[in-house]
Parts: sequence; structure tokens; C-alpha cells
Amino acid sequence: MALIKTQPPETQGPQVQTDGASATGRDRAQLLAQLQSASAEDRRWAARDLVDCPGVSGDLVRHLQTETEGSVREVILTTLVRIGDAQSVAGLVDCMRSEDASLRNEAIEALKQLPTEVAPIMRQLLNDADSDMRIFAVNVLESLRHPLVEAWLAEVIERDPHVNVCATAVDLLGEVGSRDVLEALLRLKDRFAREPYIQFAANLAIKRINEG
Repeated sequence: MALIKTQPPETQGPQVQTDGASATGRDRAQLLAQLQSASAEDRRWAARDLVDCPGVSGDLVRHLQTETEGSVREVILTTLVRIGDAQSVAGLVDCMRSEDASLRNEAIEALKQLPTEVAPIMRQLLNDADSDMRIFAVNVLESLRHPLVEAWLAEVIERDPHVNVCATAVDLLGEVGSRDVLEALLRLKDRFAREPYIQFAANLAIKRINEG
């Protein structure tokens, strides 16, 4: 599913309206009502047009959590990425805690498109009490274009107590790591000396880094 933060110039709407109206002239209340329509097409148009209304991120996230039509969810996610405010990010993080695996994965893919917006909360996510959330946070880092990705991953393999979290991080370090993390990888091997997969993954990461 491709998510975009902006649209090509020929299709991009005007800037957010300060009076709560969308580019179509309909106001926030009208569009939020349309978002509850029985018609998936109506819901898609409403989700698209809400990008021009201020303060709708929470409403979009709440609808996303109950929307069953994939095409509507895709438009809602695209709108949330285009808005990209703190409420959008917080809502997408909440979606990562969902029991719905599809929604979790969609939220992860959306957050990957928001490196600047996600960066301030990344350490918080990597320190979440739930090991699954820490794994999801590492998954966000997979294609997060941010200069601190390697440093965040190094911190994970240095201190996270959960083997699966470290395994996810070391797999990614094998793709994005530099020689700066070689010592951390060796310490990881010592810390999980009895975990065959950690030994294998760390050795593979070290090999890939050394080979450039």
C-alpha cells in the first residue's frame, strides 16, 4: 500500500482552511458525517477531503480503527500521513497496539513515511513496556529515513533484555549498520551466548558490514 504525504501539483488541494472548510467548500461536520455513510465511495471522498480541515486527526484515527473497507482505510492513512501532526502520529502508534494485524501493519507503514514527526518519540517506543511494541518500533526503523536509525538500533542491541527484540534489531543492522556498531554486535553475542539465532544473525551482520 503506497502512502504519500503530498500530491502532485496538478492534484494537490490548497492549504488548510482556517475556518474549518475543506477545499470542496464543505465543512468539517459535513465531511465527518459523510465518513459515516454506508457507501464506501462516499467515505473515501470524505477521508480525502478532510485533509483540508484542521483538527480532524483524532476523528480519522477513530474511524480507521473500525473501518472494514480496505480502500477507505488506505485513503484515511494517506490523509493522516499528509496531515502528519502529533495527533496523527499518536493515533497511528495506538493502532500498532491493535489486535487487528492488518491495522498494525498499515500503521507501521504509515509511520515509516513520517521520519521527522516520529523521531521525537522513537526512544519512547523503543522503551515501551510491551516487547511486541518494541519490535514494531524496530520495524518502523526499517525504512525510516533518519540519521539516528543506526544509533537507535545500537541502543536496542546493547540494553534490550528481550531476545526477539534484539533479533529484529540485529537483522536490520545487517542491512543498515556501519563499522561503528561492530563492538556492540560482539557484546550482543556475549550477552546472548546461548541463543543460536542471535549468534547467527550477529555473525551475518558483522560479515556484511566488514564486506561493505
